[in-house]
Amino acid sequence: MDASLMVLIPISVLVVALILMVLWWAARSGQFDDLEGPAHAILMDDDNPVAPAPRTPAQAASQAADSQTSG
Repeated sequence: MDASLMVLIPISVLVVALILMVLWWAARSGQFDDLEGPAHAILMDDDNPVAPAPRTPAQAASQAADSQTSG
């Protein structure tokens, strides 16, 4: 039993140290800066998409001619 504790205690200390380093890195790199922004962003759909630009008369005539010849 003593031999297993001699192995498991250092391993658990290393795991705890690794977890602390990852949490420190995440806090320093800004991972926890905005916790609510992404949750709200997914709800904000663009229900009114941008309208296409108006066509010039030349573009309308060209499209009408293309549709008559292809159909």
